[in-house]
Amino acid sequence: MRICFPVAKGQGWESPVYGHFGSAPAFMIVDTESGQLEEVENADLHHAHGMCQPLKALGGRPVDGVAVGGIGMGALMKLQAQGITVYRAVEGTVKDNLEMLRDGKLPVFSADWTCAGHGHAGGCSHH
Repeated sequence: MRICFPVAKGQGWESPVYGHFGSAPAFMIVDTESGQLEEVENADLHHAHGMCQPLKALGGRPVDGVAVGGIGMGALMKLQAQGITVYRAVEGTVKDNLEMLRDGKLPVFSADWTCAGHGHAGGCSHH
């Protein structure tokens, strides 16, 4: 399985998971079978609010899941329409969140948790 984690900066397994999908500067994609990590720059970083194109952001790389602290409704729906499961990540590193995902401790992202807007720091207004 290939899981994507939005990150501020690629630091391998110790990369802190970023609080919002669309404004994340980069993504760490983990292949859970091989343990291989791939860093991908966000190819859709400068989109208008509500116009995130998540598959473009990932540079067309295939993933089975995304683990993120915050995401807008449009991006959530676009990922789900492609059969990509979105999980609600917690503060911590890629390694921390992957362990929680493996242990079944990251819930599937609910529409009730989606972001309604962005604050001045680029994060979700509800964080």
